[in-house]
Amino acid sequence: MSENKATVTAADRPILRNKMYLYLTEFFAGMSVMAVELGASRLLAPYFSSSQIVWTIIIGTIMIAMALGNIYGGRKVDKNPNPDRLYGRIIFAAIWIALIPVVGRYIILGISALLVFTINTNFLVIAAFAACMIIFVFPLFLLGTVTPSLVKYTVDSLDDSGKIVGNLNASNTIGSIIGTFVPTFISIPAVGTSITFLIFAGILLILAVVYFISSKTFVKKVPIAMVLFILCCIFGRGNSFAFWQKHLTAEDESIYNYLQVSENDKEMILSTNVLFGVQSVYRKERELTGMYYDYAMAAPYMAGIYEKERPLDVLILGMGTGTYATQCSRYFGEMYIEGVEIDQKITDLAHEYFELPESVPVATYDGRAYLNALSSDHWKKEGAFGTEDGKYDVIMVDAYQDITIPFQMSTKEFFTLVKDHLRADGVMVVNMNMRGIDTSGEEKEAKITDYLADTIAAVFPEVATVDVANATNRELFAGETGMLERFRKNRNEERDEDLALMMSKVDAGLTVYSAGDHVMTDDKAPVELLGMQVIDEIIRDEVAYYKRIYEEKGWEGLMDAL
Repeated sequence: MSENKATVTAADRPILRNKMYLYLTEFFAGMSVMAVELGASRLLAPYFSSSQIVWTIIIGTIMIAMALGNIYGGRKVDKNPNPDRLYGRIIFAAIWIALIPVVGRYIILGISALLVFTINTNFLVIAAFAACMIIFVFPLFLLGTVTPSLVKYTVDSLDDSGKIVGNLNASNTIGSIIGTFVPTFISIPAVGTSITFLIFAGILLILAVVYFISSKTFVKKVPIAMVLFILCCIFGRGNSFAFWQKHLTAEDESIYNYLQVSENDKEMILSTNVLFGVQSVYRKERELTGMYYDYAMAAPYMAGIYEKERPLDVLILGMGTGTYATQCSRYFGEMYIEGVEIDQKITDLAHEYFELPESVPVATYDGRAYLNALSSDHWKKEGAFGTEDGKYDVIMVDAYQDITIPFQMSTKEFFTLVKDHLRADGVMVVNMNMRGIDTSGEEKEAKITDYLADTIAAVFPEVATVDVANATNRELFAGETGMLERFRKNRNEERDEDLALMMSKVDAGLTVYSAGDHVMTDDKAPVELLGMQVIDEIIRDEVAYYKRIYEEKGWEGLMDAL
């Protein structure tokens, strides 16, 4: 006789009588939820950034899914305590998660393409939220049904209910801890985001398959699920984030970033985001390009490069691929330059593809933490880098993680720390890559560049800015009084005609900054929201042309234009 599924309980399944398998189910469910959450951040980051805003969306949608799953699972298990249903849901969750590397990128790009033509503000928020809802809510909703179901199966009486529920929660928490550390420090850096999804989907699938085999209820869904998982492993591994781009020079993932190197006849380009902007550009012809790092070369003049009897000491916070260091070495000759770059893989790419000299030391460190370390007696005694007195003539701040500014490097406290490590006539230069291009002529609310400049002006007595032509960059220079006088005096000593012409262009655009009161501190620095506003403006500018084609000629005309 066949078993009446309506009356099946955990007691009818030998594998569940010991309760250990139930604890293992809770453990692996908790581990998989956290692994999927971290995988979600890495899947979304190359398209929408890894800012606090995107993390908030990920956490919020996942919590919604888990809450709904808890409610649904509790009601269903009270009506029908058959554990086959729970492990069937785990199979569905496993296959859905395994499908994410196969179709997730296409869904994200499709959502982005649709929304970019239909909304004008908050693109990142809306697109990231829509992607999370479509890709991640359902499998995590299913995993959310695990805990209430397991409580039903494990609690035999009220006498030990507290102990058993506590053990279940502990199993879930321990699994969540492991699911937090393994993707971040092991699987994603070692094998990538796609295979990480497949690994944890495989764990869930094995968990459910073992249950059904031991219960001798090897239902049709099990072999179908195994075949689907194998297909996902074949087609989902190694799928490029920028799948529409051909002939990429390099593509990789690190603990901090998605990394993409592309090149053409003239340039090598590093990007950590596939939809917006680039992080570093290196011109192969080894000459001035008119890009932001050429403008930033005004800083050595402001520090009195031709007045000093010694080479300048230069520190670059946010070394990236080292273009600024390469340009300074090329045009100013003897100069001590050191860099700080939090991502070792970016430094490796800089040496491999961007001709960063091995003689330029690069510390794998957070920029602010590096400055703090320079102040310590231990670092002065043991540190491999740094000047003897821990001070510099020029400090370049060019710290961006994908398209966002780390908040800890945008506050009054941080810029005070920078000032403490400048010599008396030293200069700080900050690359602000989010000024936008306002062509309306109308007065608008303060942008992120205004907040940064006001914050810096609260620390330095003299601040000047210059906009980079045909770009969204704005270079800011800050130092003690007399900085601009030294700049003009020293640039007149320049004998390289191209560099002298470049400095004339910078001089013509230099504007003494009139400070406002938008000062950011460690306690309050809304850089993500401010940056998002500029990104919205950039998106509107870039898609305006295609929107007009769509309005005039429809989808067919748009496809022809693309």
